[in-house]
Amino acid sequence: MQRYFPLPAALLSLIFSTSPVQAANADTTWLASWTASPQAVWGSDFMFPANVPAVLHGHTVRQVARLSVGGPRVRIVLSNAYGKVPLRIGAATVALAANGSAIEAASLRTLTFAGQPAASMAPGAPLVSDPVDLAVPDLARLTVSVHLPQSSPTATFHWDGRETAWIAPHDRTRAARIDEAQTGVQTTTVRLLLSAIEVEAAPGAQAVAILGDSITDGASASLGMDARWPDFLAERLAPQGVAVINAGISGARLLSDGMGENALARFERDVLAQPGVRTVVVLLGINDISWPGTAFAPREQRPTLAELKAGYAQLLAQARRRGVRVIGATVTPFEGALPGTPLSDYYQPEKELLRQQLNAWIRGSGQFDAVLDFDALARDPAHPLRLLPAYDSGDHLHPGDAGNRALAEGIDLPLLLNDQSPRPAYRGVLK
Repeated sequence: MQRYFPLPAALLSLIFSTSPVQAANADTTWLASWTASPQAVWGSDFMFPANVPAVLHGHTVRQVARLSVGGPRVRIVLSNAYGKVPLRIGAATVALAANGSAIEAASLRTLTFAGQPAASMAPGAPLVSDPVDLAVPDLARLTVSVHLPQSSPTATFHWDGRETAWIAPHDRTRAARIDEAQTGVQTTTVRLLLSAIEVEAAPGAQAVAILGDSITDGASASLGMDARWPDFLAERLAPQGVAVINAGISGARLLSDGMGENALARFERDVLAQPGVRTVVVLLGINDISWPGTAFAPREQRPTLAELKAGYAQLLAQARRRGVRVIGATVTPFEGALPGTPLSDYYQPEKELLRQQLNAWIRGSGQFDAVLDFDALARDPAHPLRLLPAYDSGDHLHPGDAGNRALAEGIDLPLLLNDQSPRPAYRGVLK
């Protein structure tokens, strides 16, 4: 016979009472304000170059990222998601960005991890910094510098960063700028290590995540100009205190791995686990439809409409387990896509038929909390199977800057908001 003994009242009080730290933080929360979804670095046999050194040893990686909403404190998230060995972080800093690699010197802050200026990032794991007091306004550009003192294989990156990053020898984390002409300095447009920036925000603050492929990742957006459609959306939502995070990966697919893991596999990490996400916009499917039979996937079979619908249903199920709203976006036109390239067979009439069928289901299924008809926004009324020429980057697949702006400005913002009253933009000043 089991016997149960009551716990002393003092012990019960200790277990269930609010700690001083909890009490101090009761009026704040953390909010994802910028993200770059991790990908596994591919080999030299892939169609596109990886654009990163195979190993970093004693290097500093400096990157710039534009936040969506600001706050009085920030913290940084690094990623070793696809690494097989621990990565040693020797030093890291964050600062307000100036021009190019330069920083606003007065804003430079040292990052710590569990109170220490150095840390080890386990294989497959993220590394979250301690919060740092740095008041940043909405749409601020931050510079993050990380020094890797030991031999560090580059196994994890985000390939299409749309920003210049600097890789310099030695510890340059506190440098006012990094001179590209200096011996040993390299530049790249990929993201290395850096996967998220979070800001301290008021309780109830929310983020809208965009789960997508190269159209969301901004494959043809102007470099360094924050001209992807989620960037333009962030400018519209920041005054309401709503963050926008970009979970796009060029070459991403819903059902199968592409230039990153399939969306069903990465949805939890890249969207649902991000603090503050209350709504997700899903713009996926064109690579599922068009990759099979091309140089990307010559032996793959194209998915059926039923398989695509089942994939979307699983995204919906995952989101609703977490109370996250899902907005479906129709797939944009792509007739004549990628002419004069090894992927000139990306468009074919039977692929167009499947796109039309998928879009009809997204519009009419009633499965989504709302629908954004990007097909209607982006197409040429005189030739509906093609992008409007003014929006076309020139490859007949990806919108250019004007097309990205049109997609963002064509969204009825209340569709994205999760019953939250707007707040004034955070216009914090450096302290």
